[in-house]
Amino acid sequence: MEEKVEKSISRMKEPSEEEAEGVVIHVAGPVIEAKNLRGVEMYEVVEVGNEGLIGEVIELEEDVATIQVYEETGGLKPGEPVIRTGEPLSLELGPGLIEQIYDGIQRPLEGILEETGDFIRRGVDVPPLDEDKKWEFVPVVEEGDEVEQGDILGVVEETKTVEHRVMVPPNKKGTIKDIASKGEYDIDETIAVLGNKEGEEEISMKQRWPVRVGRPIKDKKQPGELLVTGQRVLDTFFPLAKGGTAAIPGGFGTGKTVIQHQLAKWSDADIVVYVGCGERGNEMTEVLRDFPELEDPWSGESLMKRTVLIANTSNMPVAAREASVFSGITIAEYYRDMGYNVALMADSSSRWAEALREISGRLEEMPGEEGFPAYLASELASFYERAGSCRLYGGREGSISVIGAVSPSGGDFSEPVTQNTLRIVQVFWALDTELKNRRHFPAVDWLSSYSLYLDEISEWWEENVNEHWKSLRRETMRLLEKESELEEIVQLVGPDALPPSDQFALQAARVIREDFLQQNAFHEVDTFCEPEKQFRMLKLMMELYSTGLKAIEKGVSMDDLAAMEILEKISRMSNYPSEDWEERFNDLEMELNEEFNELEETLELSSPIEKEDR
Repeated sequence: MEEKVEKSISRMKEPSEEEAEGVVIHVAGPVIEAKNLRGVEMYEVVEVGNEGLIGEVIELEEDVATIQVYEETGGLKPGEPVIRTGEPLSLELGPGLIEQIYDGIQRPLEGILEETGDFIRRGVDVPPLDEDKKWEFVPVVEEGDEVEQGDILGVVEETKTVEHRVMVPPNKKGTIKDIASKGEYDIDETIAVLGNKEGEEEISMKQRWPVRVGRPIKDKKQPGELLVTGQRVLDTFFPLAKGGTAAIPGGFGTGKTVIQHQLAKWSDADIVVYVGCGERGNEMTEVLRDFPELEDPWSGESLMKRTVLIANTSNMPVAAREASVFSGITIAEYYRDMGYNVALMADSSSRWAEALREISGRLEEMPGEEGFPAYLASELASFYERAGSCRLYGGREGSISVIGAVSPSGGDFSEPVTQNTLRIVQVFWALDTELKNRRHFPAVDWLSSYSLYLDEISEWWEENVNEHWKSLRRETMRLLEKESELEEIVQLVGPDALPPSDQFALQAARVIREDFLQQNAFHEVDTFCEPEKQFRMLKLMMELYSTGLKAIEKGVSMDDLAAMEILEKISRMSNYPSEDWEERFNDLEMELNEEFNELEETLELSSPIEKEDR
């Protein structure tokens, strides 16, 4: 693995003067052809035209290179120069990434705004990281220490919630010849000198890394810790492990973006990387407006203090959309290497696949299903496989959880992007148009969705919440499946034809659907529900069901059960604030038992004729 990564990074060399400049010969939207580029390599970055537009080589034939340009190519004409840079598309990694808003190739949008005003000028070159800002560096190694890749040289307070760990770059090792003392340094200043067989090497707080190459790890381990999202239907029924992969497919308006916003806001990941890949500008605007104002439930600080945003909206150049997800996963890997748990949201992978289709069409490649390139599955896999819970160099562990939204046309889950994604991911949160039409949100279809992490996550639930989570979840799913079967019968013969036990099963399932599976993302309390509260809510609802069945066996009528006061109180459980829900749940449990006892006592006191009528 190390040799492969080393070759990927080192194979690019500084081009000679003869090789450095080519000439544009053909322009087709974001795809151009240039000649006189003998020696150029695949995925090398070039500067195109008189304005220096950023492009990447994607096809080679003798000295003619096909280049996808990450900026608008209007006005570009044959004869303009193409300059080689000698390196693949790479990111600058270092202090200052958190709270930044980048486009798909790591250009800071706020920096561009200051440079060009409201209208972005093509070819603008703004450093991804602030080169002038001084950071308080605190060393944690001493002269003479032996270090290797991933070892921490020192720490920097990047934000109030994120400690930035300055690491030895990948594939570097040696003896510390010099280490900076505690003080303020910019990202380009030398903070350590490393001695090895090749000589001495200066190390700064900044690293560069190619986006299409995964950063090295020791090995991956089986995920086993729940990524707490605060969304009841996800955490309790279809949990995602830290280091896992999940897909959220759904038709237009089913709430994919709102769910991803919720996960970005409330998940207990240390770092959040949100990639807006081809989505509408107003949806990204909501993220940019809300995140600085929202309080992180885990730290009490602003959510932006642990967030990196990559905004590549639908009106931005299509080629940069293809690069944006790899930029996002590279930043996620960098923080994972520090030992953090990172959550990456990609919204949406369908728009990314459409960019692949457009580029593939301009290259005149043989189309696959529905016009997508034949290599769609491998491209999706190359992104999702970089998730995982990992053992890292430096003796740490970290994880990247990837949640990708999929926007199938017409809500058709049989289309290629959805199907290829499902072959890769371990969690499937299917959004249903019918639930959306009934105003049931989140519109996660509990009969179609699944999670393959149930066995791994059960141990976490047992240790942190309750040992009966798995059995409670299984019983509840049986009840919801039974409701689905009974609904078909009700449509044929009506509810009155059902026996009382089945009628009450429908009533109990409705309580679970409306008061547990539904969740108001815009309510100040209900927007986030702790796992402990989720378990107690579901336990109380299933107690209602089991106690109700016993009451029916003793002769209590459905009318009496439907009129119980406890039903209304159960419907308000989700709105109980964090500080007092536990005490109020204990009261509810007592009231539930008392009300059932009163019903049974009333039944025993009634006349024999009344009992027979019941």
